[in-house]
Amino acid sequence: MKKIYLLPFLFLCFLAFSKVKAQTPEEKLKQLGLELPEVSQPMANYVKWKQVGNLLFLAGNGPDMFGKVGEDLTPEQGYEAARLTGLEIIAVLKAATGDLSRIKQFVKVLGMVNSAPDFTGHPRVINGFSDLMVEVFGEKGKHARSAVGVAALPNNIAVEIEVIVELEEQK
Repeated sequence: MKKIYLLPFLFLCFLAFSKVKAQTPEEKLKQLGLELPEVSQPMANYVKWKQVGNLLFLAGNGPDMFGKVGEDLTPEQGYEAARLTGLEIIAVLKAATGDLSRIKQFVKVLGMVNSAPDFTGHPRVINGFSDLMVEVFGEKGKHARSAVGVAALPNNIAVEIEVIVELEEQK
C-alpha cells in the first residue's frame, strides 16, 4: 500500500522542482555579491566588441592590477587579477548584448599572463577567469582556452583576456 502513495509523491516532487526557474546570470551575480564595473573606453583605435553573425568577439581586457606574476605578484594575486578581468568582461558582454541571458555559450578564451621568465603557472592564474564564468553562467560558461605567459602587457597589467561567445538567436 505504501508503494502506491510513493509514486504520486515522487511525481509531485518532480513537478515542483521542474518549475523552479533557473537563475539568470544577473541574478547569479547579485547572489554572489558581485557588481559589474563601468565599461571603459578603448585605449586606442579599436572597439570593445565586434559581432559577426551569432558570434561576439571581445577585445582584450585587463584589470587595474599591475606587475609580473611570479616576480611582483603571487600566483594567488594573478588569479584575483584574472577574476577581476572576468568581471570587466561580463560588463562588456552586458553592454554588447543588453541581457546576459542572450549568451548561449562561451566558445574560446585566450588568457595572457604578464609573467616572470621562469613562471609556469599560467593555467592556474587564468582559472580565476574560468572559475568565475562557470560560477555566473554555469555550463554555458565552460570554454576552450589557451593560457600563455608573455614578456609584457600594455601598461604592465597583470593579465589580459580575450573572449569569443556565441549568442542565442534573436527572435
